Amino acid sequence: MIIRIMGEGQYSVSENLVKELNAIDNSIVEHVNRCDEASYRRELANLIATVRSKGQKVKAEEIVSSDLIVPPEDLSLEEAKDIFCGQGIIED
Repeated sequence: MIIRIMGEGQYSVSENLVKELNAIDNSIVEHVNRCDEASYRRELANLIATVRSKGQKVKAEEIVSSDLIVPPEDLSLEEAKDIFCGQGIIED
């Protein structure tokens, strides 16, 4: 799976990592639903850090389409309500 972090680049991730990311994504949805901004920000940063640290960076000169787009860390809680709803950005 190819994941794009908005404003940063793309990463190739394994299916096992997708499961871990899905758990974080589900947590973000819960925090957004409760309007818990501090926890939302912490988990969004965790999601992005996990993609960066465990994914393989795709070279800028490679042209591949993204399967999933992760918003930037500065996404507001209000904006997150439109993105992290239902099943979140990663569907089960």
